[in-house]
Amino acid sequence: MPKPSTIHVCSECGHAEARWHGQCPGCGAWNTLVEERAPVASARGGGGGGGGAIGRRGAAGAALTPVALRDVKATAVARLSTGIGELDRVLGGGLVPGSLVLLGGSPGIGKSTLTGMAMGNITGAGSSALYVSGEESAAQIKLRHERLEHGACRALDVPVLAETDLDAVLATIEHHRPEVCVIDSVQTLNASDLTGAPGSVGQVREVAARLMRTAKAVQTTVILVGHVTKEGSIAGPRVLEHLVDCVLQFEGERERTYRTLRALKNRFGSTSETGVFEMKQGGLVEVLDPSARFVGEATGKPGSVVLAAMEGSRPLLVEVQALVSPSEIVPPRRVVTGIDRNRLALVLAVLSRHANVGTGSADVFVNVVGGVRIDEPGADLAIALAVASAQRGIALGTENKPLACFGELGLTGELRTVGHPERRVEESTKFGLGAPVHPGSARTLRHALKAAFATAGEPVAA
Repeated sequence: MPKPSTIHVCSECGHAEARWHGQCPGCGAWNTLVEERAPVASARGGGGGGGGAIGRRGAAGAALTPVALRDVKATAVARLSTGIGELDRVLGGGLVPGSLVLLGGSPGIGKSTLTGMAMGNITGAGSSALYVSGEESAAQIKLRHERLEHGACRALDVPVLAETDLDAVLATIEHHRPEVCVIDSVQTLNASDLTGAPGSVGQVREVAARLMRTAKAVQTTVILVGHVTKEGSIAGPRVLEHLVDCVLQFEGERERTYRTLRALKNRFGSTSETGVFEMKQGGLVEVLDPSARFVGEATGKPGSVVLAAMEGSRPLLVEVQALVSPSEIVPPRRVVTGIDRNRLALVLAVLSRHANVGTGSADVFVNVVGGVRIDEPGADLAIALAVASAQRGIALGTENKPLACFGELGLTGELRTVGHPERRVEESTKFGLGAPVHPGSARTLRHALKAAFATAGEPVAA
């Protein structure tokens, strides 16, 4: 009797090899190839070598006629609202029937709370929903959803299925045909025809592919809740992110109340939109005007400035704080929260070379207050002014109101323009912060420092 054929699949990138290798040929990672049973070839697939298969296809089928895009008749698809405005904004207007949405986030960040609220709102609006959990029992899900039952959210009316067998879940979806189905989480489902453990590369890929085929066939929107790795990326092979229609990342710090929802991929909308939530006793609450929250909490002390950032299509004011302290450690520490550490190193180098603000013998700590993460280059000037303010011990701004600013730093010390400057200026003026320091008012970092410290009545050498 011949032995069953197996393959070795990389747990990082999904690359498959016939034999085990210490280093993955696909991504270069070490000791990541896991042995799994090779998938059985379909009888309809037409075996044989590549050339023979192509020849048979060509002989059996007629040539197809391509159609110009202008001649394609596109039908408008009615989206399904989740009842959560911030979530609908990030999705591009709501859920698209038959789409596959992947929601990732660290443990305890609120993924189950967000999906539970959405399912409760959808059920309350008269649409059908199904909540599949492979991590909790129905009793445990009820305990969590009891606190979400308020207003139009009918969280306790959502049908729940506690199951890990993929075939049973697919049969349930095909029989009941809900409009929306949540899988919490995709790493817990198990395909019985594969030998790998639930959550392995082969299992996750097969589970997602079969869920996608079922979702397209019955026009059910499937929301997959995914785990994240220690590095913060969504666990599982990268092919999972390419397979789904939308990838959402739920970010924040468990110790903070604010949560941020971003779209890393969206086939039906923009990837620049961001939703802001606040975790409370009754679940997640939408923060419709996050600028007012962050500006109201700004300290206005030395080392504090307000960044006028853009999150998607709306401006957002956030406080950036810096602390510069003499260090006895060589090399000194560079600790950041909410920004890229490499970006801080660049800003400190430009400060030292072009503005005579040296921090080579001091520890530098930079924090974006509220658990918000800023990835845009327009935060460079805010980091530079906060560090300079902390080093000199002088508060920037007037009348206990912190200074607002934005702009990208060039390596030669110039300030570069960023997107939507007029909307950033309008937002800072709206909250009484006055005219911000930005590339339109200062050409170089030296000029920006001079203008910033002039608001505090402190002269700075040009």
